[in-house]
Amino acid sequence: MSYAIKFHQTGGPEVLQREEIVVGDPGAGQVRIRQEAVGLNFIDVYYRKGLYPTSLPSGLGTEGSGVVEAVGDDVYFLKPGDRVAYAGGPLGAYASERIMPADKLIKLPDDIGFDMAASMMLQGLTAEYLLRRTYPVKAGDNVLIHAAAGGVGQIALQWAKALGAFVVATAGGPEKVALVKSLGADVVIDYKADDFVAATREATKGAGVQVVYDGVGKDTFMGSLDCLAPRGYMVSYGNASGAVPAIEPLLLSQKGSLFLTRPTLGSYTSTRAEMAEAAEALFEIVLAGKVRVGASNRYPLADVALAHRDLEARKTTGSIILVP
Repeated sequence: MSYAIKFHQTGGPEVLQREEIVVGDPGAGQVRIRQEAVGLNFIDVYYRKGLYPTSLPSGLGTEGSGVVEAVGDDVYFLKPGDRVAYAGGPLGAYASERIMPADKLIKLPDDIGFDMAASMMLQGLTAEYLLRRTYPVKAGDNVLIHAAAGGVGQIALQWAKALGAFVVATAGGPEKVALVKSLGADVVIDYKADDFVAATREATKGAGVQVVYDGVGKDTFMGSLDCLAPRGYMVSYGNASGAVPAIEPLLLSQKGSLFLTRPTLGSYTSTRAEMAEAAEALFEIVLAGKVRVGASNRYPLADVALAHRDLEARKTTGSIILVP
């Protein structure tokens, strides 16, 4: 029997419940897939807690990989047996089977496995739009990447180096610092032990960075502004430590005519063409060996509550996948 993880009220990991489901046949423009791996991301925590509202009861999860089992009418670019992956779209990835809009699915190259796909699609596509489109990183740029031991951080760090940037990265604790150094960061700052603002200024000889990629939120936001060079870009794309406090626009002027954006993957992959182009860029850089996707933390889907606890406690590095 097929099953899914759902929640009927917002709250801690304990609200997540396993429920049997009947998947049914795909309708027009839809595909039924058998899930092989599901990606767990911090956005799932935001939905579970109610920071991002959704109608309840609800499924959870926006990333996965699997095999096409059936296609509905008007689906011509996929067929049963195709290996596919996705990031974004309707909630409900925490399931053994599901119906998906066909235009949200990307066919996997032969050399990309299910685990790798589920562990890199959302994080890799996030890194793609951050570095190539939100602020297009160019050779010689100084870049600060927070939480560089995390899933997005690891990919973004390596991609930024491939683009020729000087990368300053933060991580928490000696083990994560060592991991980030091994990925090629020019300077790694242990934010638990050191002042990352002073260290960033020192690393850039006082010039600051052209862009900060900050998925941490409340704990790093204000300090990140002080790391920027004049007319620098503050890219706040996540709230792992909590929501960013409100600021007055005048502050951006006082700190050097800064730019501030709060982008989302959905806005950068709103069409199938955008999604396909972003996925192609991701697959290309991974298959070229310029970005290595680290080993995933694997949990049975039935242990999803534990996986959420470990993610929130920052006990993991890299990506997390759930296996139905």
